[in-house]
Order: sequence, then C-alpha cells, then structure tokens
Amino acid sequence: MAATASLVDASGRNIGGAHLRETPHGVLIKLELKNATPGPHGFHIHETGKCERPSFASAGGHFNPTGRKHGLLNPDGPHAGDLPNIEVPSTTNLSIEHFASGVTLKPGPRSLLDTDGSAVMIHSAQDDYMSDPAGNAGDRLACGEIKVAAAER
Repeated sequence: MAATASLVDASGRNIGGAHLRETPHGVLIKLELKNATPGPHGFHIHETGKCERPSFASAGGHFNPTGRKHGLLNPDGPHAGDLPNIEVPSTTNLSIEHFASGVTLKPGPRSLLDTDGSAVMIHSAQDDYMSDPAGNAGDRLACGEIKVAAAER
C-alpha cells in the first residue's frame, strides 16, 4: 500500500511532496522538497489530514495513538508521529528518507489513513526531541495531507 502528500507553505506554494510506502515493520517516508526554507526543521506526522493555511492548526497535534509524551529522547516518548529533524541546504532542495515504525497505512488504531486522515508537517525550527508536546519546533511552515496514492485507488 502507498500514499502521498503534496506539501504547501503558508502562501499556498507547492514545495514538494512525500511518498509513503507500507513495509512489514512500519512506513517508509521519502520526502522530496524544492524551494523549501533552508536550515534545520522539525518534521512530524500530525493527527488530522487537514492543512488549512496559513497556520496549519487544522492538522492538530502530532499523531499519537498510544498517548505517549513527545520526543525521540524522552523516556516516556515518542509520539508515533515524531520523526528526525531535516536539514534543508542552501540550494533549497532536499531528498531524504525516514522510517516511521509506529504507524501503518493499513486499517487499525495506528493507521495514517483513518477517518480524519493525517498530515506531514515541516516546522520553522528544529525539534529538541524532548519538550512536550511538540519539541519547541516553532511555527508550522509547510503541510501535506496524506492520501492514498492514485495507483492504489
């Protein structure tokens, strides 16, 4: 199973996309950005598949079906939607892969494709991997609603 997300910034400009692929152990996320804001950024999966500009608050908090605390370094964490930071180079283009072990594209409580969907989010600052609820990652810079890939429909 596969899904995609087209990322837009607060002005509605497309800055790239994410391709998500189910694996036997979680979801592999390939993020490809163009004309993104350079620098370190928090990168997360958010609980609702709604990206209303300019604040993207409609995407809710981090995807967290198990009720854990935020942070890859937090002993009571992480959220299933907590991912490693990304570093966009001065070229403004980036292609990376991240693996999310706590999520699935299949039906169930950890599904990113549940009734209200989910979204990938890029924040203005890097995640500190510890502070609850969002790692002090700053404003939401870009958002993409996760949808079943066209080839899967």
